[in-house]
Amino acid sequence: MKKKTFVQFLGFFALRVCLYLVLAALLVILFDIGKKGAGTISWEFLSKPPRRGMTEGGIFPAIFGTFLVTIVTAVLAIPLGMFTAIYLNEYARQSRLTRLIRLSIRNLSGVPSIVYGLFGVILFVNILEFGTSILSAGLTLGLMTLPWTITASEEALKTIPNSYREGSLALGATKWQSIRTNVLPYALPGMLTGTVLGLARAAGETAPIMFTGAAFYLPMLPKSLSDQFMALPYHLYIMATQHHDILKVRPLAYGTALVLIVLVLGMNMAAVVIRFRLRRKRRM
Repeated sequence: MKKKTFVQFLGFFALRVCLYLVLAALLVILFDIGKKGAGTISWEFLSKPPRRGMTEGGIFPAIFGTFLVTIVTAVLAIPLGMFTAIYLNEYARQSRLTRLIRLSIRNLSGVPSIVYGLFGVILFVNILEFGTSILSAGLTLGLMTLPWTITASEEALKTIPNSYREGSLALGATKWQSIRTNVLPYALPGMLTGTVLGLARAAGETAPIMFTGAAFYLPMLPKSLSDQFMALPYHLYIMATQHHDILKVRPLAYGTALVLIVLVLGMNMAAVVIRFRLRRKRRM
């Protein structure tokens, strides 16, 4: 065996070992949570409010609150992120300013979520006086998701060949007409995939909503965006670390973790399905 071939074999072998180790760790975690949480899952657990400090009852208010705050996050992050990506990739001139903007967006993607939570308290809760509410928490998560949405959307736009744009412009179309008809339909699957993955990450975050609106025990459903709410990640955090009777509520904590994992995995699978269907539609 030649030296180059042997080195290549070792490289691929190391990559496979890393892949199998990651998959094994993931399967162990999912199996443990599924085994300990499956016995808790029932219609009452999913559809009823908590009782007696969450030692009894269900988690429906937490599911409902997570859904509402994710909707607010999507309303901010999706249109603003996509239009920002379109401007940066299609309209903005390549200069030091645009490179600085892109660098700032990449850096914001790596900022710890607790920093966004503290920023949300200052901006939305105190300065704009939205209070601790669904709106404050959703906008905070929207700001956290925005860099992911912009980056994913811009990378999807970069994959579209320039010939698609040039051919449309040569036929007399305007810049926006060329983007809308010849670029966005082909870039949209990648843009939506990155956006949904960002929303899935936001739905599982605890730190940004901890100070901006989440409550541990709130059996009543929120009536408006200015109300506090229960959320699955914060609810799980309290039951697993701060509850006055952790041993008693541990099965409920595992059940909540299983529901949250299913929710996040469902959003990830939705991203894959959306991408597959849009791409197949463009081929037809």
